[in-house]
Amino acid sequence: MSVKELNKENAQETLSTSGKPVVVDFWAPWCGPCKMMGPVFEKMSEEFGGKAVFAKINVDESQELAVPYGVQGIPTIIILKDGKEVERIVGFNPDLLKEKINSHI
Repeated sequence: MSVKELNKENAQETLSTSGKPVVVDFWAPWCGPCKMMGPVFEKMSEEFGGKAVFAKINVDESQELAVPYGVQGIPTIIILKDGKEVERIVGFNPDLLKEKINSHI
Protein backbone atom coordinates (compact mmCIF):
# COMPACT_ATOMS: atom_id res chain seq x y z
CA MET A 1 0.00 0.00 0.00
CA SER A 2 1.36 3.40 -0.89
CA VAL A 3 1.57 6.56 1.15
CA LYS A 4 -1.05 9.19 0.28
CA GLU A 5 0.14 12.76 -0.23
CA LEU A 6 -2.44 14.99 1.46
CA ASN A 7 -3.37 18.60 0.76
CA LYS A 8 -6.36 20.76 1.64
CA GLU A 9 -8.42 19.24 -1.18
CA ASN A 10 -8.12 15.59 -0.13
CA ALA A 11 -7.11 15.63 3.54
CA GLN A 12 -10.46 15.64 5.31
CA GLU A 13 -11.66 12.41 3.71
CA THR A 14 -8.46 10.54 4.61
CA LEU A 15 -7.97 12.01 8.10
CA SER A 16 -11.50 11.15 9.18
CA THR A 17 -11.38 7.58 7.82
CA SER A 18 -12.89 5.29 10.39
CA GLY A 19 -12.20 1.62 10.90
CA LYS A 20 -8.44 1.81 10.40
CA PRO A 21 -5.82 3.92 12.14
CA VAL A 22 -4.47 6.77 10.01
CA VAL A 23 -0.72 7.37 10.39
CA VAL A 24 0.20 10.90 9.26
CA ASP A 25 3.76 12.13 8.70
CA PHE A 26 4.08 15.93 8.88
CA TRP A 27 7.31 16.76 7.06
CA ALA A 28 9.19 19.27 4.87
CA PRO A 29 11.67 18.71 2.02
CA TRP A 30 14.48 20.70 3.73
CA CYS A 31 14.28 18.70 6.99
CA GLY A 32 17.15 16.20 7.45
CA PRO A 33 15.36 13.85 9.88
CA CYS A 34 12.30 13.97 7.58
CA LYS A 35 14.47 12.74 4.70
CA MET A 36 15.62 9.84 6.88
CA MET A 37 12.04 9.04 7.92
CA GLY A 38 10.69 9.02 4.34
CA PRO A 39 11.95 5.57 3.27
CA VAL A 40 11.17 4.09 6.70
CA PHE A 41 7.60 5.42 6.50
CA GLU A 42 7.20 3.96 2.99
CA LYS A 43 8.43 0.57 4.19
CA MET A 44 6.03 0.62 7.14
CA SER A 45 3.15 1.47 4.81
CA GLU A 46 3.94 -1.73 2.91
CA GLU A 47 4.42 -3.76 6.08
CA PHE A 48 1.15 -2.63 7.70
CA GLY A 49 -0.64 -2.30 4.33
CA GLY A 50 -4.24 -3.29 4.91
CA LYS A 51 -4.23 -2.58 8.65
CA ALA A 52 -3.62 1.19 8.60
CA VAL A 53 -3.74 4.15 6.21
CA PHE A 54 -0.45 6.03 5.74
CA ALA A 55 -0.38 9.67 4.66
CA LYS A 56 2.09 12.55 4.42
CA ILE A 57 1.52 16.28 4.73
CA ASN A 58 4.18 18.71 3.50
CA VAL A 59 3.97 21.49 6.10
CA ASP A 60 5.52 24.03 3.72
CA GLU A 61 2.75 23.51 1.15
CA SER A 62 -0.13 22.74 3.53
CA GLN A 63 0.56 24.65 6.72
CA GLU A 64 -3.19 25.02 7.29
CA LEU A 65 -3.37 21.24 7.82
CA ALA A 66 -0.57 21.23 10.42
CA VAL A 67 -1.88 24.10 12.56
CA PRO A 68 -5.01 22.33 13.93
CA TYR A 69 -2.77 19.48 15.14
CA GLY A 70 -0.34 21.85 16.85
CA VAL A 71 2.64 20.60 14.85
CA GLN A 72 5.66 22.62 15.97
CA GLY A 73 8.60 20.37 15.10
CA ILE A 74 9.13 17.97 12.22
CA PRO A 75 8.99 15.19 11.53
CA THR A 76 5.86 14.77 13.62
CA ILE A 77 3.91 11.57 13.14
CA ILE A 78 0.38 11.45 14.47
CA ILE A 79 -1.76 8.34 14.66
CA LEU A 80 -5.50 9.00 14.38
CA LYS A 81 -8.37 6.65 15.19
CA ASP A 82 -11.86 7.69 14.15
CA GLY A 83 -10.45 11.14 13.36
CA LYS A 84 -9.00 11.64 16.85
CA GLU A 85 -5.32 11.75 17.80
CA VAL A 86 -4.23 8.73 19.84
CA GLU A 87 -0.43 8.97 19.51
CA ARG A 88 2.20 11.56 18.60
CA ILE A 89 5.88 10.98 17.87
CA VAL A 90 8.21 13.91 17.21
CA GLY A 91 11.58 13.27 15.57
CA PHE A 92 13.16 10.26 13.88
CA ASN A 93 12.31 7.20 15.96
CA PRO A 94 11.36 4.22 13.73
CA ASP A 95 11.28 1.63 16.53
CA LEU A 96 8.89 3.69 18.64
CA LEU A 97 6.71 4.37 15.59
CA LYS A 98 6.44 0.67 14.79
CA GLU A 99 5.57 -0.10 18.42
CA LYS A 100 2.86 2.59 18.49
CA ILE A 101 1.33 1.47 15.18
CA ASN A 102 1.23 -2.13 16.44
CA SER A 103 -0.57 -1.01 19.58
CA HIS A 104 -3.40 0.57 17.54
CA ILE A 105 -4.09 -2.03 14.86
